[in-house]
Amino acid sequence: MVHAAGAPVFYDHAYLDAYEQSPLTEIDAFAYLAVKRGEQTVAVAPVYLQTAADPLGLLYKAYPEASGQPALLSHTWHCYDAHVPSTIGVDVVPTVINAMLRTATLFRAQWCGFVNVRRGSELGQELRANGLPARHLIDRWAADLTGVTDYDHYLARLGERARANLRRNERRSGEAGVTTEVLPVSAAALDEITPLCDRTAIRFDNGGFYPEGTFAKFVAALGDRAHVIEVRQRGRLVAVGVCLTDATRFHTWTCGVDYAVEGNYSPYGVLFAESVRLAIKLGKPVLEGGRSNTVFKQRHGLSPHHLDAVLLRA
Repeated sequence: MVHAAGAPVFYDHAYLDAYEQSPLTEIDAFAYLAVKRGEQTVAVAPVYLQTAADPLGLLYKAYPEASGQPALLSHTWHCYDAHVPSTIGVDVVPTVINAMLRTATLFRAQWCGFVNVRRGSELGQELRANGLPARHLIDRWAADLTGVTDYDHYLARLGERARANLRRNERRSGEAGVTTEVLPVSAAALDEITPLCDRTAIRFDNGGFYPEGTFAKFVAALGDRAHVIEVRQRGRLVAVGVCLTDATRFHTWTCGVDYAVEGNYSPYGVLFAESVRLAIKLGKPVLEGGRSNTVFKQRHGLSPHHLDAVLLRA
């Protein structure tokens, strides 16, 4: 169903199973909704009961009236692209909403609804068509790579200053002894990667978003859905990207960066360049850049997509 609907990797069985076995945030209950027409399943939707429903500090700013109350949400916060995978389109959304309300009552949650819905998407439009007002959470960033044949082609699409910055950073990192390597999760240094991602999350006030032990197990369970980019300076890990792929998208899902490096270069800039190269190499027409770091992403060829939340009292 997920593959037929073209839904992102966050709805793939491997991702959902990994999250249930190794949840990265506190999940009180898991539920999986299936919409049927006769004997045929025509839509699916995972939903998660979360007492700690706002690990990124976004939801309660949009919905202060829901602060501190359990909520049944359309996905976890590690997914930034909400969908209702369906083979018959978004006409199933009212049915899914009714099922969410019933499930929320069963779980004794005060709220239920959708988070990280891209404004203007089919789901976003259908929610609005059903009279459900959306409230803005944050923006996510993406680039259309259709027709981009190599990294130089990508650079040519950027402004002169951004293009010069990336080329200068590549030269300086090379002079500083920096190397990069793309690895399957089975060969990646997950014991080094986890604390680096966690320290980076703390810089953005998101401490605990990549819990030690659980994070490594989760990433390992993703198998070939994940690619790890390691950036090292004379053997020391200075940046890492855990990237996910689906049929059409390359997701720079999460990263860790150590800015205390020798030499006048940005480890994040190196990681970004390698992510673009890998997305092009894998033939993915969309580069998903995730949330936050607005200035860098806007300057280097990514465009914003507004992400909304739609909550209902259960």
